Amino acid sequence: MTLPVQPISPLDGRYRSAVAPIGEHLSEAGLNRARVRVEVEWLILLADRGLFRVAPLADADRAELRRFAADFGQVQIDRLAELEAVTRHDVKAVEYLIREHLTAIGLDRVAELVHFACTSEDINNLAYALTIGDAVREVWQPKLDAAIAALTDLAVATRAVPMLAHTHGQPATPTTMGKELAVTVHRLQRQRARATGVEPVGKLNGATGTYAAHFAAAPEIEWPVLSREFVTSLGLEWNPLTTQIESHDWQAELYQAISLTNRILHNLCTDVWTYISIGYFRQVPQAGATGSSTMPHKVNPIRFENAEANLELSSALLDSLASTLVTSRLQRDLTDSTSQRNVGVALGHAVLALDNITRGLGEIAIDEAKLAADLDANQEVLGEAIQTVIRAEVAAGRSSIEDPYAVLKELTRGRRVSADDLREFITGLEIGDAAKARLLALTPATYTGLAADLVDVIL
Repeated sequence: MTLPVQPISPLDGRYRSAVAPIGEHLSEAGLNRARVRVEVEWLILLADRGLFRVAPLADADRAELRRFAADFGQVQIDRLAELEAVTRHDVKAVEYLIREHLTAIGLDRVAELVHFACTSEDINNLAYALTIGDAVREVWQPKLDAAIAALTDLAVATRAVPMLAHTHGQPATPTTMGKELAVTVHRLQRQRARATGVEPVGKLNGATGTYAAHFAAAPEIEWPVLSREFVTSLGLEWNPLTTQIESHDWQAELYQAISLTNRILHNLCTDVWTYISIGYFRQVPQAGATGSSTMPHKVNPIRFENAEANLELSSALLDSLASTLVTSRLQRDLTDSTSQRNVGVALGHAVLALDNITRGLGEIAIDEAKLAADLDANQEVLGEAIQTVIRAEVAAGRSSIEDPYAVLKELTRGRRVSADDLREFITGLEIGDAAKARLLALTPATYTGLAADLVDVIL
């Protein structure tokens, strides 16, 4: 038996509830709503300038047109589908939809100003700029902020919890859990500023960017001035020089910033997964949840695994978009038209990942006993501190020990050293009494330097 029509993308199926707000902007309906808005605002501007002896719109008519654009919904979606089935052109269908509404409200006198001197890309580039900007600002950014906030809270809570660091997967100089998490927060804060600092850009200048049709119809008008006024009135940055298409460089800049954010988040996921694996974090069991269909004891780090995969998918799409959109053959081709329809998919996977990360961070708890045990079992990490103090004592003239590094290497490299072994070694060192006292008081748990204080950088 054939199934009813089913969503192909899991974003529209299994994960729809987590990513639904993206569809408000980066869907075909969201794009068409923005197209209607752009067309209506261009019509209003032209009419209000009295071009071609058209009388300016009455306040009530202007308000009605803007209401029509703002209230775009299922009725308009269905009608556009009917119109496009005939026109075989999505932007032309939008033009006809607006013309129909003008007739319905008795404004046929301004109908010829709909889509006036515009190529489809004049409308599309502005519509995409509006929808992408809104999606980033209203959906992706709040989701990122929530993840950063959750990670910041965890960093602050664990700022003074000592932890055995690992470089190359091997025991290294101790740190604190909070400081390590703060590193990721700081990285994310930088990329957030970079991504949100990208201003959407738009153009309105005709079929090949020359204002040819505009000039032919009204050579007395300073069309670039009017274009700039219009584009900036939409809250966009104006591009004064394009081919048929806006160059999309701003989109590439945005996608590169979001993709890098994804990769930082991916690094967070793999680290948290590893901390869970070695017992530094415990997962808090969720009521009713099942970790394995056959192993009842399992509590799997699925939030972070799910996020990893979705971040990879998001970055793959964003990287492709960033490289594709900045290239167009001669004055234009349609590669941008096809690829831009996947912006919502790219951001959808990023939003899904962020949702899982925020949830996952709320479902883990630090195991301080495990962290303490690992520190106690790796006394040899104090070798760095001992050899550095000896070198300082030699420099100060309080020791004549030759090559302190080699001495500690001989004592500790590839060996397990007990606390008693180190105390005996330190006691026999030719160093000043104050330095010796500092080293004898030192433990792996206290050898964290300024780690706890460094968390303040993110606050």
